[in-house]
Amino acid sequence: MAARITTTDRVFASLRESILSGEFPAGSLHSIYRLADLLDVSRTPVREAVLRLADIGLVTIERNRGVRIRGVSVADIRSVFELRLMIEVPAAAYAAAHAGDDDVRALRAELEGMRAAAADDDEARFTAHDRSLHHAIGSILGNQRAQHEVAALRDSIQTRGASTLHRSRGMPEILDEHVPIVEAIAARDPQAAAAHMEGHLVNTANLLMAQAAGPDDPAPDAGWADRLRSHLYVPGRAASPPE
Repeated sequence: MAARITTTDRVFASLRESILSGEFPAGSLHSIYRLADLLDVSRTPVREAVLRLADIGLVTIERNRGVRIRGVSVADIRSVFELRLMIEVPAAAYAAAHAGDDDVRALRAELEGMRAAAADDDEARFTAHDRSLHHAIGSILGNQRAQHEVAALRDSIQTRGASTLHRSRGMPEILDEHVPIVEAIAARDPQAAAAHMEGHLVNTANLLMAQAAGPDDPAPDAGWADRLRSHLYVPGRAASPPE
């Protein structure tokens, strides 16, 4: 039996779409009363939907003022990608050192899915294969908590509208960044896998930070990720398989 769709569910979906589409721009302030009138519903489902939106970081509730639409700051993006670098670069190196033939086939299947989706200009399918590819690389490490954290980190900015797709690059360019990661894993080359994963994540972060930057929120210097490479994940050392 299908779950019943409530008025709150409909209001939540409508408001979320208005935020992600840019109809309600970052920084704009809206009253519960105005939103209820706009959606032709009572204030109660709007309040409930707004609480759900606040839980996922799309809005903040300002006492006696209303609902403020949150954007994604440069600091938000940098924080997310620093954590992703710490998790996914070593995971890529580990995958290259320990992947079996079935693992490599699964990774190449996800690449082919991305390629076919790009040819069909199917953004939703492309994004699903992109996420599945990163998940499959992480699954070789066998740490479900790490995979959960990566997914949550992606969602923490993507659900707030942060994406490079059709803004600063297209699907073919994103696909091209994933191909050498998979090929390095298939070649059982941990250092190359780590380097290509790092390059992909740093490039994505740079593009997103450039999109989010403004006069009062500038993007960091180009070497922002150097301290991670030098002191935290050290691809050359971390990539070495056990004796």
